[in-house]
Amino acid sequence: MDRILEAAGGHWSRGRAEAVCAETVMEGIAVTLMKPLTYMNLSGSAVAELVAETGLTRREAIIYYDDVALPLGTLRIRERGSDGGHRGLASILGALDGQDVPRVRIGIRLGTEPEDLAHFVLERFDDAERQTVDDVMHRVVEATRSMLRDGLNKTMSQFNSIPA
Repeated sequence: MDRILEAAGGHWSRGRAEAVCAETVMEGIAVTLMKPLTYMNLSGSAVAELVAETGLTRREAIIYYDDVALPLGTLRIRERGSDGGHRGLASILGALDGQDVPRVRIGIRLGTEPEDLAHFVLERFDDAERQTVDDVMHRVVEATRSMLRDGLNKTMSQFNSIPA
């Protein structure tokens, strides 16, 4: 969210009980960005509150999350689907009462899936991995611009790929 907000020229301006938010404009469209302050597995309540407050439907929200099921640097954009075992996404889909919520999955797996997932997701990336993370974050910003400008279908066909 920080990278998207930076690209849009905005700043975090609004705190609330369960999230920090920012209103900005990207590709000529007013957008509200948020970062839940809850534990990941409980983020659904913060997302549902913002969706209700803004008058959006769940189909108009876009959820961004890291996913250990995908290799580092992989980007997958979907307009619907199950939670795939991701507890944070499960919380959001439950709170929004449906699976038809657009999402951007950002791969973080290095090799095989780690045994201690909690430890893995809190570790820092090394210098070589950091470059891959920077590259995929650039693609996330560009994919966000594309979703706003061109819609989900065109964006999915352009950005759903495994990095070289």
